[in-house]
Amino acid sequence: MTRDISRALWGTTALCVAWLLAMPALAQDGAQDGDDSQVGPGGFLGTLTLQESKRDVRTDTATPVTEIDQDEIKDRQAGTVAELIDSVPGVNLVNGTRAQGSGINIRGFGATGTYGTDQKVLIQVDGVTRGSEELYRIGNQLFTDPALYKQVEVIRGTVGSFEYGSGVVGGAVLLETKDASDFTGGEPGFAFRQMLEFSTNGEGIANSSILAWQPTEKLEFLLNYTNRQLGVQKDGDGTLINPDGGDINDPSYMLKGKLTFGADDAHSLTAAYTNTDSTQYDVPYDAFGLGAGFGFVDRETSSETAMLRYGYAPADNALIDLTLQFSYANEEIMQTPVPGTPPFLTGLLDADHKYETTTVTLKNRARFDTGPVAHELVSGMEYIHRKRLNASSAPGGTDNRWALFLIDEMDFGGGWTVTPALRYETSRIEGDTAPNTGRFSHDALMGGLSARYAFGNGLSVFGSAAYTEVLPPIDDLDNLVRVSTTEKSRTFEVGGAYDGRDLFGAGDRLALKVNAYDTELWDVTSYVTRTPMGSILIDNVHVQGVEIEGSYAMRNGLYADLNATFAEAEQTDAVHGTSDWELNAGNNLRLTLGKTFGDALDLSWETEMNTSVTNGFGHTPSYAVHNLRATVAPERGVWEGTELRVGIENLFDQSYRTPLMSPGRRATGRNFKFTVARAF
Repeated sequence: MTRDISRALWGTTALCVAWLLAMPALAQDGAQDGDDSQVGPGGFLGTLTLQESKRDVRTDTATPVTEIDQDEIKDRQAGTVAELIDSVPGVNLVNGTRAQGSGINIRGFGATGTYGTDQKVLIQVDGVTRGSEELYRIGNQLFTDPALYKQVEVIRGTVGSFEYGSGVVGGAVLLETKDASDFTGGEPGFAFRQMLEFSTNGEGIANSSILAWQPTEKLEFLLNYTNRQLGVQKDGDGTLINPDGGDINDPSYMLKGKLTFGADDAHSLTAAYTNTDSTQYDVPYDAFGLGAGFGFVDRETSSETAMLRYGYAPADNALIDLTLQFSYANEEIMQTPVPGTPPFLTGLLDADHKYETTTVTLKNRARFDTGPVAHELVSGMEYIHRKRLNASSAPGGTDNRWALFLIDEMDFGGGWTVTPALRYETSRIEGDTAPNTGRFSHDALMGGLSARYAFGNGLSVFGSAAYTEVLPPIDDLDNLVRVSTTEKSRTFEVGGAYDGRDLFGAGDRLALKVNAYDTELWDVTSYVTRTPMGSILIDNVHVQGVEIEGSYAMRNGLYADLNATFAEAEQTDAVHGTSDWELNAGNNLRLTLGKTFGDALDLSWETEMNTSVTNGFGHTPSYAVHNLRATVAPERGVWEGTELRVGIENLFDQSYRTPLMSPGRRATGRNFKFTVARAF
């Protein structure tokens, strides 16, 4: 395979990084105007996060992790969670942003052109593991509305995943739902927030209503209802995008409550329920492609999550910060062939898919010292019961798993932090319908080690090594080869970061993190490649890449954010032929320049650039897309609580295709979005 990283994109990145460093010097005079408050002496930040730009850069950890907070969730005006997180380095979308027929891919793993997931990207909502298995042609990896969440955390790679699950090769997406106290400020009383959003491309409309109530300071309730409607969109050439896919009409709602009690509020009890539904009529069975070769169906999709969590954290005992959580996730895809379907297709199309996952997790976070070493030890055990309804091309059965995990973050002082992590997991898969009635057991010991050294002046270096195994899912019951083995993966990472303030003027802040990784997956059973000799199983995948995150903000409101990914990958098939990895998305750069005016106005320009790449989806030419955003959200005065947002996506109406998009399908053309929200 070629190993020539695009010089143009590397050059652009170098210029952007240089611009991040040079920008404060050019605008130093302007930074002296305005607020006369003192920011404090130079040096590294205590919390190591930046608040003035669009996104924080986590320079305080060796884990490659990106956090998208509530402000950015609202500013991006995303229609799906996939659309929200595709701005994270290493994250790419298969077939665009719609929840159905698309999926999330991280570092070349996750959704494919055939399945909604390959089991190598983990998704959790409030600690509840989500996502269908390798459901052929109609799988979805995350079906929920971004309006339900206040934070999304994306972990890239394996090293930070052992607390959450096994087989995490690409990464993990962790979503946290909103709480009533986020709107009431923790004070007794009612709060209400109403949001309306309109988009021109596809004539979309969304509304979200949130009612928060705190009867007392220790008891809170939240109700959130969101409905999102969207017609068929057009690409940059004015051509309808997958018109057979139909319109979207997706209602979502959430109920959540929390009770705090006991001495020093040491005890807490939290319950939550979320549900998202979608109904589509006369749409292709094949939600990934463009053709109707498999016929048409009426499809109803329902996704629900229930969670009950008990917490105990006594103020006088740092050894105990305990949570016991029971969770239930149910994902259903109900399909009915439309009248006139040929009889030979009826069995495939008249298939109802149902996945139920019940999880019990006991976890404790202990803080203690052993001599000069300060520990933050996370330990726990987990039971997972997964049940899948039998359907055409989708064997039914159960998967029972037990897991033990241990992660110890050790601060040795003098700048050194070392974090070993272990996870042991067992799995027993059992089929419930002939001929897939066998029983298969597996177990695996997985783990990793990360180390970070902080020099004390804002600079730090880090590295990690991690090993994980992908235990076979229920979907593998119909294949004795796949169900009898596990896929193995190892990842090495090295990098450096800088976090400082008052560098070129009072109040400025700069964060920069560069991370290089090398991932190898072997004993592969998930992928095949098409050759002149037919389909051949891929045996090995090797991915290498560099991820860059940068952020700079000045006291006068100017800011810049930079995210970039450079990756190359190869695959080796069962007959030892080597070629480019079919899910490689190439090199990507995203740069945001903006300015805040006081506490009321935020203006920004964002550009995304991708180099040309040839993969299993064909050849994708290079492209550059521009977006504009404006947010008006006064924090004082008569308009306090009112938010107005205007966005223009694909400003120049470019006609382009993203690297993991089915041939013949194009990305969305110019789209104006307008959002108005009011908190009462």
